[in-house]
Amino acid sequence: MAYRKQDEFSKSDIEFASYAKALSHPARVAILRLLSTHESLSCGEIVKMLRMAQPTVSQHLKELRLVGLIRYEIIPPRVIYTLNVKKSQRAEKLWLKNFASE
Repeated sequence: MAYRKQDEFSKSDIEFASYAKALSHPARVAILRLLSTHESLSCGEIVKMLRMAQPTVSQHLKELRLVGLIRYEIIPPRVIYTLNVKKSQRAEKLWLKNFASE
């Protein structure tokens, strides 16, 4: 199979790949699950719930923010995270489009 150049892929394939990369770590999936069941959470709350180191959680939050799956708001002294429902639904739609059997 011949490989294609980056500019030869569809925009939706590139978008889906960015979501897939962000979801490629189980900790990020767990963070999204937490945010889907809570209105908002601080990094510290996520750290306590997942029992992970704060720098690790912060890095995973950054990856999820970069693709837009989560939003954040700075409310000193905390940063509050929420699920970006529109982007999550978009990722789900792309998943179904690419992989759902008819």
